Amino acid sequence: MTDSRVQQAYAARASEYTATLGAIDDTHELDRSRIERWAEKISGRIIDAGCGPGHWTDFLHKRGADISGIDLVPEFIESARFRFPDVSFQVSTLRSLDAADGSLNGVLAWYSLIHLPPAELPPVLTELARVLSPEGDLLVGFFEGEPAEPLDHAITTAYYWSVEQMSSLLHDAGFEVIEVEKRHDPGIRPHAAICAIIR
Repeated sequence: MTDSRVQQAYAARASEYTATLGAIDDTHELDRSRIERWAEKISGRIIDAGCGPGHWTDFLHKRGADISGIDLVPEFIESARFRFPDVSFQVSTLRSLDAADGSLNGVLAWYSLIHLPPAELPPVLTELARVLSPEGDLLVGFFEGEPAEPLDHAITTAYYWSVEQMSSLLHDAGFEVIEVEKRHDPGIRPHAAICAIIR
């Protein structure tokens, strides 16, 4: 089961991951700007789906967003609750979200879908679509490359997606892509982000 593999892999290195990548200052300034602009236009409830150490959740909470974080890894949630006590966090799988149909206005899935094997991504995108209200916003960040090609991720197996293929999968799940960005900084894997709304 993918969830179990990912949970165990991140649990074993949760402290190391949080110390290395768990602060907003560790993120790219363009990502901070992108995510902040995305959240500013959303009026209503947002979830940070796959929040990890919770730094993005706290980042948007401090900017007035009605946001909570969810993650598969209890160690991440425990740490996030300690570090950001004013923010709501809970353990959850992305496969079955604890939210009613159409009850959310935004979902941030920032590099939280990268570990899903190709065959398992479409039903998760459908689940994200289920919980979003009409014209609800989704922002997805991922490594851009050959679609469904595995990559040697430091924690556990992850996958590249092309913008074209991710856009197609989002369309099939009920989304309309409204904005795409790509970035390839020297020495790191190519980055892509897609903003989509419910059709």
